[in-house]
Amino acid sequence: MCSETGSRYTGMLLLPLAIAAIIANLLLYFPNGQVLEPAKITDLVWFFHGFLGAGLLVMVPALMLLRGGGGGCCVHRCGMLFPVLLAIQGTMGAVYCVVISSLGLLSGPFCDTGSGNYTYPFRNDSLEDNYLFNQPTWATCQEPEHIVLWNVVLFSILLGIGVVEAVLCLGQVISGLCDVYCGTCIRKGQVSAPRTREFFSHS
Repeated sequence: MCSETGSRYTGMLLLPLAIAAIIANLLLYFPNGQVLEPAKITDLVWFFHGFLGAGLLVMVPALMLLRGGGGGCCVHRCGMLFPVLLAIQGTMGAVYCVVISSLGLLSGPFCDTGSGNYTYPFRNDSLEDNYLFNQPTWATCQEPEHIVLWNVVLFSILLGIGVVEAVLCLGQVISGLCDVYCGTCIRKGQVSAPRTREFFSHS
């Protein structure tokens, strides 16, 4: 966590991913580019898994990592715990996005099948008969137009973003916990004081 170069690279990856997650979540509110009543939008979109989960909860640790983990994070172990807690927060947000995105893909969109009433035509499908593996059934949803493709693409994007963010944040958690446990700080050109004194004592 105190390795400035590695932290900044991770932050540079996490920040655009968080922004992309927010944009993808926003697009889910406008199926096929249409403005619909809130009651006609897929319910899982309102869990804000892109805005909150893979977005804001990941953006905070990403910005912290871009600053190199903080000015004096290695001065004492308590100070090193703060970046770890933020990375845990990011991991939880990313996992939340993965869970909701998976449910969104499995249950399918909220749409009009031609009767004039909106429903979830694919929600009770078994895993083997799921609409994702039977593309001709996508025509069941007539309104909004192309709603199935719209949902599949955006939920898949959010799922992928969540997985990558979870891996990156979890890596920062492990790295940070190792730093806290070992009491080390890996900064370029820095040598721990105790080892330096030990070296000169044996000279």
